[in-house]
Amino acid sequence: MFETFELLTLQQYWWFIIALLGGLFTFIMFVQGGQTLLNTLAKNEMEKSVLIGSLGRKWELGFTTLVMFGGALFAAFPLLYAVSFGGAYYLWMAILFCFIIQAVSYEYRKKPDNFLGQKTFEIFLYINGSIGIILIGIALGTFYTGGNFIKNEMNLSTWTNHSYGLEAIRNPFNMALGLMIFFLARVQASLYFINNIAEKVIVQRARNQLKFDTALFLLFFLIVTSILLMMNGVEYSERGFKVIANKFLYNLLDCYLLLIGFFTGVVMLLYALYSTFFRGSTKGIWLSGLGTVLTVTALLSLLGFNNTAIYPSLSDLNSSLTIENASGSHYTLSTMSYVSLMVPFVLAYIYFVWRTMDKSKITSKEIESDHHHY
Repeated sequence: MFETFELLTLQQYWWFIIALLGGLFTFIMFVQGGQTLLNTLAKNEMEKSVLIGSLGRKWELGFTTLVMFGGALFAAFPLLYAVSFGGAYYLWMAILFCFIIQAVSYEYRKKPDNFLGQKTFEIFLYINGSIGIILIGIALGTFYTGGNFIKNEMNLSTWTNHSYGLEAIRNPFNMALGLMIFFLARVQASLYFINNIAEKVIVQRARNQLKFDTALFLLFFLIVTSILLMMNGVEYSERGFKVIANKFLYNLLDCYLLLIGFFTGVVMLLYALYSTFFRGSTKGIWLSGLGTVLTVTALLSLLGFNNTAIYPSLSDLNSSLTIENASGSHYTLSTMSYVSLMVPFVLAYIYFVWRTMDKSKITSKEIESDHHHY
């Protein structure tokens, strides 16, 4: 079946898969958001253990989704993976470090004879949930704003400065995107705690905290959306590359399915917040989660369609990467496409396991009786 598809169709299909994985990962980052709220929502050690126990059931899903995102990017668009991960080396290594210390923290926080101390690992969790998430947003922002690289005819790339990706922090759009994702993760975390924890005191604190984080998230969402829709983009054709004003706005208007997905996702997220604030709902995490996936998938998809560069070069416009010049071969993409048919089954399995684990809400009594909690 997939062997009969044109190469461009396969390239667009796989960019959509990568965008979808990016949307799923953004949703699951509520775990990182929750890690930054430990000292805000918990006033004693038992309450903190309840929060960490709640997050501990889901943290591996985020790690797995991040690996799937990187793996799909490497297999489908190896040149993009090589240029970004190889050139913006310091930026990606900082992100990797933040996620390594997360895994170590969940494993060793409550271990006997922990020579670093429990507090150290809780600091690691905060670093992962704050610096790690903001840096991911900055890294994703470079797909829109570009990187400092030059590519030759042999597809060998060279980074043109010695900060190797850290210069992206100075870009206002990249930083705003990182902060938007950070506060979105905290919003989702509060919604998750409201749904997952049976301790009324913690739930009430989460509802109060949700108001503050929602205000900041909406502020940065408006900033990011406004900048993006007014931003220049790089378009390519047989004659080469050129800069187009308001490129992403035109992409959104031209691709009506992405426009529908974007606005549907935003409305779902806003309604989840409305129902939580004004109707006392405890199920906002589900609607906001689906809304987040739709919105982020639409925004990332803007890069892969309508002849748009997925990684513009700030050093040499003609070195910019596209889904066409950065992808794997027709054989690779078509073979991988059969594997992608398993994605719905994997998602169904995750949903089943999630529902099974959350059949009953977490209580302090459950944490006290579990001698192997996080």
